[in-house]
Amino acid sequence: MLASGLYGLTACEDYLNKSPLSDIGEDEAFKNFRNFQGFTEELYNAIPLMSAHDYHNAFNFGDDDWRERTGGYEYYADRRIDEGDYWSWTSGSNAGTGWFGDGGNTSSNGRGDKKNLWGLAWKSIRKANIGIANLDKLTGATVEERNLIEGQLYFFRAWYHFMLIQYWGGLPYIDSVLPADQPMRLSRLSYQECAEKIAADFTHAAELLPVNWDDTTVGKQTLGQNNLRCNKIMALAYLGKNLLWAGSPLMNSVSGGTATYNTDYCKRAADAFAQALTLTESTGRYKLAPFSQYSELFYTHNQNGKIPGLQEAIFMENLAESTNRWRWNMVTNYRPMCIITGGIKVYPSAGYTHWYGMKNGYPINNISQADSESGYDPEHPWKDRDPRFYNDIVYDGVKCTLTPRTATVDNKLMDVQYAGLANNGAYRLSNGARGAITGYMCTKLVPPLDNDWDGYKENNVVVLCFMRLADVYLMYAEATVMGYGTPQSKASGYSLSALDAVNKIRERAGVATVLDKFTGSAESFMSELRRERAVELAFEGHRFVDLRRWMLLLEKPYTLKTADEFDRAVENMDYTKPEEARVLNLREVVLFERQFGQKHYWFPLKSDDVNMYPEFEQNPGW
Repeated sequence: MLASGLYGLTACEDYLNKSPLSDIGEDEAFKNFRNFQGFTEELYNAIPLMSAHDYHNAFNFGDDDWRERTGGYEYYADRRIDEGDYWSWTSGSNAGTGWFGDGGNTSSNGRGDKKNLWGLAWKSIRKANIGIANLDKLTGATVEERNLIEGQLYFFRAWYHFMLIQYWGGLPYIDSVLPADQPMRLSRLSYQECAEKIAADFTHAAELLPVNWDDTTVGKQTLGQNNLRCNKIMALAYLGKNLLWAGSPLMNSVSGGTATYNTDYCKRAADAFAQALTLTESTGRYKLAPFSQYSELFYTHNQNGKIPGLQEAIFMENLAESTNRWRWNMVTNYRPMCIITGGIKVYPSAGYTHWYGMKNGYPINNISQADSESGYDPEHPWKDRDPRFYNDIVYDGVKCTLTPRTATVDNKLMDVQYAGLANNGAYRLSNGARGAITGYMCTKLVPPLDNDWDGYKENNVVVLCFMRLADVYLMYAEATVMGYGTPQSKASGYSLSALDAVNKIRERAGVATVLDKFTGSAESFMSELRRERAVELAFEGHRFVDLRRWMLLLEKPYTLKTADEFDRAVENMDYTKPEEARVLNLREVVLFERQFGQKHYWFPLKSDDVNMYPEFEQNPGW
C-alpha cells in the first residue's frame, strides 16, 4: 500500500511536469481515417431511442393505441397527445416527452440520454458541420477513406434536419459551424425550402457512400460488423422519403401550395426510391424477410441478445441497452394484470384493428355488419383475416401462457391461460380500467406467450426501425401513383409499378393482391395504400406522421379511440381454433375522441428557443 501511494505521488508529479508535446492538438481528430472515423462515430451514438424509456414506453401517437386512464399516469406522451397537450414534449417528465425531448433523466444507464431527438439532433448537426469544415485536414487518407467520412457527415447532417422538420416544420438549415460568440439570427425556412437543402445533402452522400461497407477496403477490417453504417441505398431511400414528405398535402400547404400532393416532388421521390430499390434488388443488400420470420423483424426471444431486423432493416433506432431494456421497460405494457403483474397498460384501439382486412384482399367496412362480397361475418369476426392480424393482435381465446393458469379477477377464480376478451372476460375485467378494455392486445412487439410464469418475460430484444425495406416499397408506391398518375405507373428506370410494389408486400404476408375495384384511379388506390401502411407498419411509430402529412389527423374515424364489445356464443369455446369462435352482439363503442385543431399538425417549439431572437418564430396556434 505504501509503495502504491508513493507511486501515485510520483505519477502526479510526472503528469504536472508533462511535455507540451503530450497535448492533443485541435487537428488530431482529423489527420487520418481512424481518428476521423472515431470523431464521426458519435453521430451514430446520438441516433434517438424511440421505443424504450425508463420503465415504460410511449411512441405511438396516432389512432393506434389506447393508454389506460387510471389516475397518476396522465403524464405519458401518448395520453397527453390524445388530450391535445403537445407542450408535454418540453415538460421534463421522462414519459411525458416521449422520445422528442430531454426527459430529465440524469442516470447513466446507457439509454437515459438517447430519447432526446430535439437536443441530439442539434448537437449532431453541429458535429457534422465541424467535421465537414475540417475535411481539408484529412491528408493521411485514401480517396475511399475520404469519401466514406464525407458521405457519413453529409448523410447525418441531412438525416437529423429531416427528423426535426417532420415534427416541427421548417427550421433554419444549419450548414456551417456557427460562431459561439455571435448571436443567432437565422430565419426559419419553409418546409420545402428545408427539404431542398436536405435533398442536396442526401444526394451528395449517395454519390460518396458504397452500397455495402463489407465490399470496401476499409470495411474489410470490420467485416460483418458494418450493417448499420450509412450506405448509398440508405441515402437514396431517405432522399425519396424527404421528397415524398415535402410533396405530401400538409407539407405542400404550409409551403405556400394547396392541401394536395405536389406532383413534381412526388416524381422526384419516386425516382429516388426507384434507384434505391434497383440497387437493393440487383445487389441483395436488403431483402424482405419471409413471413415465417416476420416477428424477428421486431423482436427476438432467447437468441442470446440477437438484434432483430434481419436483412430488411435499413435504419434502426439506438441500440443502447438493447439486451436488457425490455425487462425493465416494455414487458409490463401489453398484458393485463392477471398475466403480467404491475405496469401501465397499452392496448390497440379496436378501430385500428379493423384496418386489418380479409385474407382475400377486401377491407372490412363495418365491423358489425355482414358483407357478402368480402365474406366478413360479424358472428365470426376473427375468421379468414389478413395473416398479419394473427401475428400482431391478440383476440378472444388466443393462448397467452404456456402452462395452465388461474387468477382471481373481480373476486372470481378464472382461467387466464387463454385471452378472455369478451364482455365479462377475465382479461377485460382485470383490475378495472387497467384491463384490456378495447377487446384486443398487441403481440407484434411481444412474444405471444409473454407472461410472468413461463420465462417469456426475460431474454427479449426489441429494436424498431426508422426505415425498413417494406416501408420503402410502400413509399415508392405512394410517390409513384401521386407523381406519375396511375397505380400502373412506373418511375424512371424501374420495373415495378405502384401497384406491383404494394402487391409485393401483400404477397409476402399471404394476402390477395389489391382488388381491381381499387386500381382504376389514384384516389381509389390511395385508400388501399393507406390501409396497407396502417397494417404493415402498425405500432412501429409511423402512423402519427402519416395521419399528419395526409391531413387526416382531424378527421373521423382517425380522431377516435374505440373498443369492440361482444359476447361469446358458447360457454366452452374451442381454444384450439379461436379464429373459428362464434360471437354475438359485436359492436364498436367510442372510448375517447380527440379534440384537435389546425395547430395540432405541428409540435410547438420550446419557449426559450423562440425567445432567443424574433426570426425564430413559434408554430401557429402555440
